[in-house]
This record gives sequence, structure tokens and C-alpha cells, in this order.
Amino acid sequence: MANKENWGSRVGLVLAMAGNAVGLGNFLRFPVQAVQNGGGTFIIPYLVCFLLMGIPLLFVEWSMGRFGGKFGDHSTPFILSNMAPKKQFLWKYVGVFGIFTNLAVAAYYCYLESWTLSYTWHSIAGSFQGQTAEGIANFFNNYVLNPGTEAYAFWIFCLVLNTYILSRGLSGGVEKVAKVGMPLLIVFGIFLAYKGLTVQAGVDGAIFSSSEGLNFLWAPTPGSSVWDPKIWVAAAGQIFFTLSVGMGSIQCYASYMRQRDDVALNAMSAGWMNGFVEVCLGAAIVIPISVGYFGIDWVIENTKNGGLGLGFRTLPYLFQQWGPVIALISGVFWFGLLFFAGITSSLAMGTPCMGFLQDEFKMSREKSAWTFGAAIFFLGLPTVLFFKYGVFDEYDYWAGTISLVVFALLEIILFAWIFGMEKGWKEITSYADIKVPVVFRFIIKWVTPTLLLFVFIGAFFKPVGNDWSAVLQGRWVLDDGSVVNTILNSGLHKKIAATTDGAQLEELNKQLTYINLSRMLLVAMFATVAAMVYIAYRKRVK
Repeated sequence: MANKENWGSRVGLVLAMAGNAVGLGNFLRFPVQAVQNGGGTFIIPYLVCFLLMGIPLLFVEWSMGRFGGKFGDHSTPFILSNMAPKKQFLWKYVGVFGIFTNLAVAAYYCYLESWTLSYTWHSIAGSFQGQTAEGIANFFNNYVLNPGTEAYAFWIFCLVLNTYILSRGLSGGVEKVAKVGMPLLIVFGIFLAYKGLTVQAGVDGAIFSSSEGLNFLWAPTPGSSVWDPKIWVAAAGQIFFTLSVGMGSIQCYASYMRQRDDVALNAMSAGWMNGFVEVCLGAAIVIPISVGYFGIDWVIENTKNGGLGLGFRTLPYLFQQWGPVIALISGVFWFGLLFFAGITSSLAMGTPCMGFLQDEFKMSREKSAWTFGAAIFFLGLPTVLFFKYGVFDEYDYWAGTISLVVFALLEIILFAWIFGMEKGWKEITSYADIKVPVVFRFIIKWVTPTLLLFVFIGAFFKPVGNDWSAVLQGRWVLDDGSVVNTILNSGLHKKIAATTDGAQLEELNKQLTYINLSRMLLVAMFATVAAMVYIAYRKRVK
């Protein structure tokens, strides 16, 4: 069955692409990264990485997708294969990352997405009214650590909803959701940003004003340096996370464009829309409100483990301080915003997998959508059942972080050095509605790969405390958070060795077992996709 889908409109395409990029990380991860990396000091490396890595990768991935589309390819294995010389057959297996990553990320992301639906319902039902901060925090802990019928029901509903929308196609499903979801997300965000920016000391129980939170977020932290490698690695990582580059979903969306459609302006539009949502809205909600009620020291302590705690454990309590009506509106808007951010991203994850099944195994759109839904149900089940043992985090680390860097580094080498910048630049600028600055030709070939290599090395060989100055002084001791020591489970082994409590030791050993099993599952998933690519290749040869 031929795969002849196209986008219904340019607006729908740009909104869908922006929805792919705008995700939970814009509102939960970005402000926390800024807090942890020097506040205002962080924004300079962030913007530099956006211009030197984010925008170039958007240009590359959009143009790769449109190029692959003219050969009828809608997934990265054969998009990459078409760009490489025929003798370099391994590039199609590099493209496996573009399917594997989407499968693995969607497997846990839909569970996280289902939390937002549950919390939207609880906001409407008034479940958080009259609750203490501790009570709401315990509600979240119990929900994710000991999932019950409700957690499973919302998760299954979320999976079915995603699958149904995908089965309706690009223009009939994904594009319609983007056209509704993205404007609502921005409206909800503007309301919450207004509330966040108007918190006043002494009003509704606030201790500080929102200006304290904004200063904390945007003013450079004393002692921090813009030249600190730790901050640059964090900024580069945030750009990856927020733009959804290195996943294969952008190439897939772009492959359904018409050959005379513009990629340059579309890429810029989606990128800058994501930046606006992240910097202008995402930074104006979680941190200013939390600082207003709990103070800076409390926020610093409670952002050490990421933004999920503030988003799900803290804000529902703080909304109650504004009275029952505003609390209901704020809760629905906050978790509704997170839901739309989540679902527009998860729909983008399903499209490359469906494109591969439709192109290579001649599945119908409906059958490929339900096959994808079944796959992420079985792959995601361990993240739900064994969340407390770190399976969710393992999926996120390997598929949602490391795979992105590896794939992006390899794809830009292919685009700039093997396919060649002469042909690559022509792909970017053909039918462009804007004049792309010629400096990006140099950036794509030299600067972006160098930055990616820097991030790659920084992740694999991260020194203790992210102290790169010690490396320059010849004291390179790997941090437990480095990829090398993560593979070796160094931090967990240290905890096991230092534990004398029998019950705690048993739990740590269970965690070690489940972490290793989840990694084996991820490797098996990658191998299965690679085998399917090989079968598809043999079918093409015949």
C-alpha cells in the first residue's frame, strides 16, 4: 500500500513541528537547568548553542527529510542510506536510531503524559483543596511509586488516544491536534506566566514577590563563569532535549512535504516558536511561583532531582493559595498545558515508526498505528511496574539523552562530509522563502560537529563534580554520572557496598537487577529494529 500522505497546510506543518519540539522539558526541565547552572550565566551558552547547534541541526534534519521524501522514504534508515554512497551500506543501520529512539522514548513518555491527564481530572474534582503541601507530595509519590487502578487506567487511555489520533493520519489526526493544542498551550501558558509574574509578598500567603524568583533565574549567580564547561555541556544538552533533534521525527515529518515546499523558514519558525515557549513562558511559571512561597534556598534544594517534583508535587499546593476558583483554573491550565505539550511530542514519535512500517512492510495507516500502540504498551509496561527501581530513568537516559547525541553527531557527519556541503547547502536553500545566511554553511560543516563531539566526550567522560578545570590539571577522575561509570553501575555499587541494612540492601540489589534487565530490553529493541531494516533492505534488493 503506497504511502502518499501529505500535510494539509503549511500552518499545520509548522505547528506540528513546533509541537514536536515543545514538550514537558520546556516547562519542567529548562528553568531547573538554568537554576542549577548559574542562572543568568546559563542563558548565554544556551543561546549560543541554539544558534550554533540547534538551528543548524534543524536545517539539516528538515532538508534530509524532504530529500528522502522524493524517494518515497519516510524513516531515517533509508533516508540516510539514500544520502550515502552505495558502498557505504552501514548508514541505514545508523538510521535505526531514528526508529529505536522514538519507540523507546514514547514507551515511557506516554506514562508521564498520562500523569498530566490524571492531575487535570483531580484539579477539576477539587482533590487538592484543603490539602497540605506534604499531603499533595505524598499523593504524587504514591501515584508513581505504587501505581493503582487509576494510574493504569489513565495510562491505557493515553496510549489508546495517541494511537487513535495517529490512525487518522497527518492532516486528519496529527495536524488537527497541533492546530488546537498549540494555541491552547500558549494561551494557558500566558495566563500562568501572568500569575507567576504577579506574585506579591504578603498577598495570598506569599513570602516574596515574583521579582525575587526572576532575579534568581536570570541574574548570574555570584562565582559562576560563562566559560565553565559544565554550563556549556548543560546548555547543549538542553538544546537537544528541547528541540527534539537527533530523534528522527523531524526527518519523518519533513519527508511528507512537497518537494517545492520551503524547509529553511519552516525550520526557523518551529525553532523560534519553541524558544519563545521555553524562555518566555516556561521560565515564568514554576520558579517564580515556587520562590514566591518557599524562598530561594528551598527551591535550590528541591530542584536537585529535576523539575517533576516542583511541577507535580509543589504547584498543585501553591495554586490552592489563590482561592478555589483560580486554583481550579490554574490547575486545569497547568496540567492541560503539560498534556498538550506531551501529546504533540508523542504523536511525533509515532510517525517515523508508522512511516517505516507503511513503506517497507506495506501496512495500512490504521494497522501501522495500532502496531505502534501495541509496541509501546509492552515496552512501556516495565517503566510503569518498576518505576521505583529506576527503569523509567534508564529509558530516559539511554534513549532520551545519549541516543540523541550519538545520532545527531553521525547524521551531521553524513550530511556535511559524505553527502557533501555542496549538495547539502542546495537542499537547505532550494525553494527557501528566506535567504539563509551563508555563514551557516561553515557552521554546519565545522562548528556544529565540533560542539556535538564536545558534548559527546563530555557525557562519556564527565569528571567528578563536572569539574573540567581538574581535567586540565591532569586530575581526570570519572564521575558516577558519566556514561562510562553509568554502564558500570558505579554509583549503585558504591551504595550497595556501603549499606548494612538488610532490607535496604535487598531493595538496592533489586534496583540493580531491574536496571540491567531494562538495558537488555533496550539492546534487544535496537537489535530487533536493525533486523527489520535488514529484512526491508533484502526486500528492496529483490
